[in-house]
Amino acid sequence: MFIDSHCHLDRLNLSLHDNNLDNVIQAAKAAKVDKLLCVSVTLADFPEMAAKTAHYDNVLLTCGAHPLNQEYEIIPEHLLALSQNDRVIAIGETGLDYHYAPETKDLQLDSFKKHIHVAKQLNKPLIIHTRAAQEDTLSLLRSEGAEQVGGILHCFTESWDMAEQAIALGFYISFSGIVTFKNATALREVAALVPDDKFLIETDAPYLAPVPHRGKENQPAYVVEVAKHLASIRGQSVEEIAKLSSDNFNRLFNL
Repeated sequence: MFIDSHCHLDRLNLSLHDNNLDNVIQAAKAAKVDKLLCVSVTLADFPEMAAKTAHYDNVLLTCGAHPLNQEYEIIPEHLLALSQNDRVIAIGETGLDYHYAPETKDLQLDSFKKHIHVAKQLNKPLIIHTRAAQEDTLSLLRSEGAEQVGGILHCFTESWDMAEQAIALGFYISFSGIVTFKNATALREVAALVPDDKFLIETDAPYLAPVPHRGKENQPAYVVEVAKHLASIRGQSVEEIAKLSSDNFNRLFNL
């Protein structure tokens, strides 16, 4: 069985699925993807995301605001209150993205710090988005004591040096469909090095559909393609990748 450790079910174009989220969930189950982590990108949209997925017992949630969504200041008390939902197992996604929005650096840093503080208050792991911000991401994780809760560097595209330092802080490295892309040679080299007990798989659906679905909208069922490519990269069977990544997910979240 597989676990999609990062997807955005509320961002899917349901017109591609007969306007029914059930069809997405059933397609995932048919592909043996038995658990999904639906990740929050704005606090304003969290209540609707939670409501849309409320009757799926295999869908877990996170609560947070993506670093590129800085329209509203993060109020820690608001984040704390929303995160009391019983299905919320992590805080985020949060982090830093200087690739797309270096001009909001100060806002991103402030938001990231607040997410870390709330995660520590609730003793919940963090879901981290990091792009072109290696030094500041690692520095903030250290200075704010994020190793107390750990978490995931999701959709990882950075260097082995960054992965190694994050792993030392108790974080897991999650690989998405990007690892299947033709130009992702450096990332595949990183994927071969991450220890068996420190990697996860994800789709980031509806974004970044893996080969052979590239160009289509992504969905949780396609996480199996990520597992297949990792198996080839790491010299393991698909069954081993499924078991190791699922065991890692369950260990991280005490499930």
